[in-house]
Amino acid sequence: MPTPDTTLFDLRGRVALVTGGARHLGFRMASTLARFGASVAVTSRNRESAERAAKDIADSTGSKTLGVALDVRDEDALEKAAALIAAHLGDPDILVNNVGGTIGETPRHLFERSPNDIRAMLEINLTGPILCTRQFAPAMARRGWGKVINISSVAAHVGRDRSVYEESGLAAQPVEYAAAKCGLAGFTRDCAALLGRDGVRVNSISPGGFERSGMPDIFRKLYSDRTALGRMGDEPGSDLDGAVVFLASTASDYITGHDLVVDGGFSFWK
Repeated sequence: MPTPDTTLFDLRGRVALVTGGARHLGFRMASTLARFGASVAVTSRNRESAERAAKDIADSTGSKTLGVALDVRDEDALEKAAALIAAHLGDPDILVNNVGGTIGETPRHLFERSPNDIRAMLEINLTGPILCTRQFAPAMARRGWGKVINISSVAAHVGRDRSVYEESGLAAQPVEYAAAKCGLAGFTRDCAALLGRDGVRVNSISPGGFERSGMPDIFRKLYSDRTALGRMGDEPGSDLDGAVVFLASTASDYITGHDLVVDGGFSFWK
């Protein structure tokens, strides 16, 4: 019987870039990639936040890190960030397009949303990942190996029951967030087709709901009751560890154009 390859998840010698990696799930994913050996660059629109997160990751993992101020919608800023990362760590082998979330005023009904907020939401959640891939994937293609991981959402798979939010006193993300994440799924598949022959794999992860400090207990219960495993994702984000390492490593070298749903069964539980 052949000896199993125990280096499948070894990221030593790799450089990873996690956009929006200064907090929440982005920070957890960046930390996990560092723990598995990668040098890691994290971005935030706030330079101090990015640098502080990079230092925290370096202190806890011993990996080489870099914090970079970046608005992913700004092409000039992307070029400057790419040059800075290349100078300090090398060109990224792994790109995690994590930046996203809610933009604008407190989310409201579509009929009340500002058109400017709608456009900004689409830009940060869809245009940003496309521009980041445009900036960083060519170097991967030249080397013949790379991993692009787009962070989508369970919102790309289901229409959400707003009553869960209303009963909890929370505001659900508006519908253009789901539209952007659906667009990201299409981008993932077609970009995978475009770059596959260059050795660049493009996949996505669709997380379900994850706990956060200060979350109302009623929301946690209502959401968990609608999930096959009976709970939300854990607050540190460790429920994403396996997914991000798998898609970043050679263990997934024959997988591309795939969306890995990490939602505890929320999207199929009826």
